[in-house]
Amino acid sequence: MTARLSQSFFAALGLAAAAFTPTFAAFLPDPLPEPITQAPGPLLKLDQVASGLVAPVWGTTAPGIASRLFVADQPGQLWSINLSNGNKSLVLDLSSRVFPNPLGIPAFFNYDERGFLGIAFHPNYATNGLFYTYTSEAPESGPVDFPLIPPGGEVDHLNVVIEWHVSDPSSADPVADSKSARVLMRMAWPELNHDGGALNFGPDGLLYIATGDGGDADDEGPGGNTSDGHGRIGNAQDPTSVLGKILRIDPQGSNSGNGQYGIPASNPFAGRSEYVQEIFAYGFRNPFRTSFDSVTGDLFVGDVGQNKIEEVDVVVRGGNYGWNVKEGTFCFDPNGAGQGQVTDAASCGPLGLIDPVAQYDHDEGIALVGGFVYRGTQIPALRGKYVFGDYSRQFFGNNGRVFFLKRKNPVSQQSQPTSEILEMKFASSPALSILGFGQDAQGELYVLANTNGGVPRDTTGVVLRIAPAP
Repeated sequence: MTARLSQSFFAALGLAAAAFTPTFAAFLPDPLPEPITQAPGPLLKLDQVASGLVAPVWGTTAPGIASRLFVADQPGQLWSINLSNGNKSLVLDLSSRVFPNPLGIPAFFNYDERGFLGIAFHPNYATNGLFYTYTSEAPESGPVDFPLIPPGGEVDHLNVVIEWHVSDPSSADPVADSKSARVLMRMAWPELNHDGGALNFGPDGLLYIATGDGGDADDEGPGGNTSDGHGRIGNAQDPTSVLGKILRIDPQGSNSGNGQYGIPASNPFAGRSEYVQEIFAYGFRNPFRTSFDSVTGDLFVGDVGQNKIEEVDVVVRGGNYGWNVKEGTFCFDPNGAGQGQVTDAASCGPLGLIDPVAQYDHDEGIALVGGFVYRGTQIPALRGKYVFGDYSRQFFGNNGRVFFLKRKNPVSQQSQPTSEILEMKFASSPALSILGFGQDAQGELYVLANTNGGVPRDTTGVVLRIAPAP
């Protein structure tokens, strides 16, 4: 998830140049000097709803069950959390599938970006009992539908989308049938990081899958090796790769290459052999969390940056969001064997790259965590505003932040005006690393966090409701 992992933990692996590199451009040490300011009001608080989790990364609802928040815990547990008393019930345990098991790099404070990363309930869950998960699994766990590009490189793990069934979808605390697993797709990953993992059903009833660029740094292999799972121009810009993309599929269809899902005819590149036809949009580094606005239907993406820029994107059909040609609104130079940097170049890359609606630099934090547009009733001043956060000001600093966009409904008549970012004003802020957000059936929002920042061997993970302070 974090940008700092690429520039420190993997620095020894080396970096290299990428396509579309701007020439004669100066690096920008402080590209966005203006600080993010705290909102003038209202005063808010974080009420603990549930505890005893490890690393909760996403919270969502199931159609027909208004009293529960379903939370994905990174080691592999799907929890049904009673929002009135905080009790949690295990819906599905995926820990035996998650690779490695247990998660965590011991030499790096048990940090890991693999695991149980996404959950989405079918729009007709109340009648068909279907839901979908995104998990990181061992390279030998099954046949690969999307191998590395170019082929032949070492596979670190597979990211797998699976359909599950619940026999009693009317239950507030359902239990999934562990034998009902139907694998939709397996995608090969060259490194352990930048997995993406968000799953969302859109207003069109189709499943959207967010994938990262495959890891390491600059969307290149170790030492700038373009034959090691990133290709000549990087995965995010490669139309033949599923990495660095937003994919769109019909889980109930069957016209895919493996026959396990459908490729909608309305996908922007359907019928074009030079593209993976599942692609809906591309040019992302690590779209760690994505969500649809329940009123406007707009798709918001929180894309984690590398060494300087974090960005919020609003996705349109067929859009190219720039990585690794740009980082935010800035041109990006992979800098050969050094660390990639944003520059002062006036232009770069192919025409039509789409800039973010909001961005900030690493004076403010190190990894953006996408959230939701607030559609609740308890905080009227937030209605229609996109709420998101940052993992931490420093790696493992446990000082995550919660932001929102000042502009309501930033997409208007196909234009995407930019928005100022403001920080929420809390009566008190606990020392936590922010790992994700959740939204309940009433549109109220939740912060998912722990006190470790990684995948610890303890249970400090919590679910906190954003609420008005007295």
